[in-house]
Amino acid sequence: MLTTEHRDDVAVLRIEHGRVGALDVELLTALAEAVSASDRALVITGSGSAFSAGVDLRQVLDGGRPYTEQLLAALSRLFRVVFDHPRPTVAAVNGHAIAGGCVLALACDLRLMSGGRMGLAELTVGVPFPTAALEVVRHALGPRAGQVLLGAQSVDRERALALGMVDELTEPGELLPRAVALAGQLAAWSPESYRMAKVQLHRPANAAIEATQEGDAAVLAGWTSDDTRGRIETALAALKRR
Repeated sequence: MLTTEHRDDVAVLRIEHGRVGALDVELLTALAEAVSASDRALVITGSGSAFSAGVDLRQVLDGGRPYTEQLLAALSRLFRVVFDHPRPTVAAVNGHAIAGGCVLALACDLRLMSGGRMGLAELTVGVPFPTAALEVVRHALGPRAGQVLLGAQSVDRERALALGMVDELTEPGELLPRAVALAGQLAAWSPESYRMAKVQLHRPANAAIEATQEGDAAVLAGWTSDDTRGRIETALAALKRR
């Protein structure tokens, strides 16, 4: 599900969960715990053709409201744990990073991409954004956030670079070495100064998250509505036909 490899002062967390690294409660919890427990610079990457294709929508349908409530809490926890990790974080986007997978990458300090497509596809299946996810997106993309979020499209790596979704493109064989090298460079700065800089940079996003946490009750209602369930069923049926 999740492997950890230490390369000098950098820990590489690799998602190995099914064919596309789908995010479920088990994987989200494992990732959050691994990030929280680490005092190293981190590189987060995927396996095969995907970084992470987002939430496991079949489990959302099968688990109903109780599972979805756990899922949203686990999503928000992971995004915040990665976003506020005191050490450098680099996303090595090896393949498709869609919806929650895209937010996970955007929560990192830097993002490198070698292939696949990237985008925030939540609106295509009718699911609203948890506050933590939205504020991470707003912080990472600035004035482009509305275009990317409301457009709900997945884009190739060149367009992802143009939109500011990633900071650098690499070839597949160069992706992980380059990501580890960048994480190591950032880790050479004073750890306390780096931590404080992130706290200062993230203060507006975290203040917005703290101020609107109660609003996520509406997010849960949106995820579990009949309309959303119908849209998810339609999306899953379309994927099955491919």
